[in-house]
Amino acid sequence: MADTRIQSVTARQIIDCKCRPLVEVDVTTAEGVVGRGCAPTGSSVGMYEAFVLRDHDPNEYGGLSVHKAVDHVIHQIGPALIGMDVMDQEAIDRRMIELDGTENKERLGGNAIYSVSIACYRAAAASRGVPLYEYIAGGKIRTVPVPSFNVINGGRYPHLTQAFNEFIVVPYRAETIEEAVEIGVEVFKKLGTVLEDYLGTEPGVGGSYGWIAPSEDPEVVLSIMQKAIDGCGYHDKVAFALDCASSEMYDAASQTYYLNGKQRSSEEMIDYMKGLTEKFPFLFVEDMLDENDWDGYRLAHQKIQRTNLIGDDFIVTNRKRLERAVRENSLDGFILKPNQVGTISEAMEAYRYARKQGLFAVPSGRSGGVISDVVMDLAVGLQVDFIKNGCPKSGERIDKLNFLIRACSLHEGCHLSELSHLVRF
Repeated sequence: MADTRIQSVTARQIIDCKCRPLVEVDVTTAEGVVGRGCAPTGSSVGMYEAFVLRDHDPNEYGGLSVHKAVDHVIHQIGPALIGMDVMDQEAIDRRMIELDGTENKERLGGNAIYSVSIACYRAAAASRGVPLYEYIAGGKIRTVPVPSFNVINGGRYPHLTQAFNEFIVVPYRAETIEEAVEIGVEVFKKLGTVLEDYLGTEPGVGGSYGWIAPSEDPEVVLSIMQKAIDGCGYHDKVAFALDCASSEMYDAASQTYYLNGKQRSSEEMIDYMKGLTEKFPFLFVEDMLDENDWDGYRLAHQKIQRTNLIGDDFIVTNRKRLERAVRENSLDGFILKPNQVGTISEAMEAYRYARKQGLFAVPSGRSGGVISDVVMDLAVGLQVDFIKNGCPKSGERIDKLNFLIRACSLHEGCHLSELSHLVRF
């Protein structure tokens, strides 16, 4: 029988797709099996996420280096885990949480703890001789999730401010994973041409590798996207989605949101979004209000019926926040980002609770992505309906698409998830 006790824990600083430092960890078992994990982070980061420990040394990566977190893995976390069994993920994660001793993992760093958590998870799967997604699924997979594509990036630019962060296309009626990927790629390419015609110049590329928003008006952006979709002949196969990331545009002093040249109240934002969902086919709308706007989310869920409302910064993969959202009937689902809460065990606890309460989970990578992101193993292993893949442009995002194609091809009878039960338009 394999000896799955932890023999060594090593760590180093590497860089993500945006050339920002992150922690990478290797966990080796007594039998020599190695699991590797790293902790990417996002551009839109919720205030309730696990703490990302950085060095703040202006002489290295503009203060973003993570040598302190790496040192904590090597000299504090690692020694505390030696001899523990990688098959007991909950015990390992609990040991690290206790060792840190803070609410948001700020002493040792959520990035340090999360990287070790993933490394142990991967070592456990490798000890069983199976891919991590099969280890999570408990056997062969039957489906792969429908990918969605962040094709236009909002945010603040010198010439305009598009309040909504991500404009997304979802090939919700694709029949195979290969068709879903092709739809995303073709629409993105066509969109570049449509934008060039609209702007009179080549469109710029945003921080998440999608095209820069051409207008402050979301309706203009969505109409341009629809033109690209129609130009590809996919009008009956593609829906829209939004990640508003509205905390980025919220002014706490006035309790208003910037949108299309105006400051708007929560109720005005809700009415505006309701109107959008009645004009365009939306599968979901993410983070449409500030992460602390509980009253607003409750009202939004009452008034908006033609799409699914989901929380990212609002929930941060945290069971306590999910419990409140369930009590107040605020959401239909949540974005599953394990690094937000800081360990695999806590993320899985949030997932199981949400599913038991009838909410769906949408695994998502972070803007500072990496190759072989554990989120893809979770998405496939948990057999979720759909996921957020990002734009079909940069290497780590293409890797996620190839992961889905590869996983499905390796399992006889595997097929693309069917989303009709989530369609409200």
